[in-house]
Amino acid sequence: MNRKNGLRDVGTFLFFAGPSLVAFFLVVLIPFLFGLYLTFTNWSVQAGSGKFVGLSNYIKVFHDNAYWTQLWFTLRYVFYTVILANVGGFFLGLVLSRKIRGQSFIRGGFFIPNLIGGLVLGYLWQILFSRVLPYLGNLYGWELFQSSWLTQTDRAFWALVIVNAWQLMGYLMVIYIAGFTSIPTDVLEAADIDGAGGFAKIARIMLPLSIRAIVVCLFISISRSFLTYDLNLALTNGGPFGSTEMATYYIVQKAFLSNDYGVGQAEAIVLFVIVATITLTQSITLKKMEVEA
Repeated sequence: MNRKNGLRDVGTFLFFAGPSLVAFFLVVLIPFLFGLYLTFTNWSVQAGSGKFVGLSNYIKVFHDNAYWTQLWFTLRYVFYTVILANVGGFFLGLVLSRKIRGQSFIRGGFFIPNLIGGLVLGYLWQILFSRVLPYLGNLYGWELFQSSWLTQTDRAFWALVIVNAWQLMGYLMVIYIAGFTSIPTDVLEAADIDGAGGFAKIARIMLPLSIRAIVVCLFISISRSFLTYDLNLALTNGGPFGSTEMATYYIVQKAFLSNDYGVGQAEAIVLFVIVATITLTQSITLKKMEVEA
């Protein structure tokens, strides 16, 4: 009887989880393992083959100054994007977790950018930065927008940060709303009775009780920002003068345009290790700060 129940449980598991497991193995695990193998070869995309070269590709990575320059640029980009997206998402979630007129419509409006692909979003904002804002800047005398941000190395960086943070903000907002609505109302009412102000409630009650939501939002925003490619391609294409090439952009150029697939894949593995280390560290650190209501 127990054996039949066990087989039934296994069958139920495979029925529901089987397609997802197959997709995970085919789309994620197997390509990752194959990519890891390629880092130890001088694989040629054109020839479709390569010889085993040991750790030479990783040695080349650590001597590739251009890669580390783009990686440093990416770290700066991720830092500012994560802060801007999470602060914006937090306060949007705070406002829209209350009952206001047209709440669902407003939430949907802020969430829509997350549904737009990076390429489309990049081309839309490219028009905005290159044509619309300069036109308005010259029309009304706004010096900040009189020339295209995408032609200036410092402002092109901020253009990337603003667009990606704007896209992420609505998605993070939904997670923060879920975190806020899970806070017991009696705790907030007790704070009101004790005379706690709005800032005190946010800092001492809502933030500590929303650690789970914060952990998830930071994990998502960090990982997605590190892996930005399509937006980088469509908005700046690495320009001006290669000043906005991010690590993923550089890796693709190295692997496919330079036909140096082994080194490019090794650079991707190094980036994966860095992203995994940062995201896991922040998750473990913030989890220790979690409190129960």
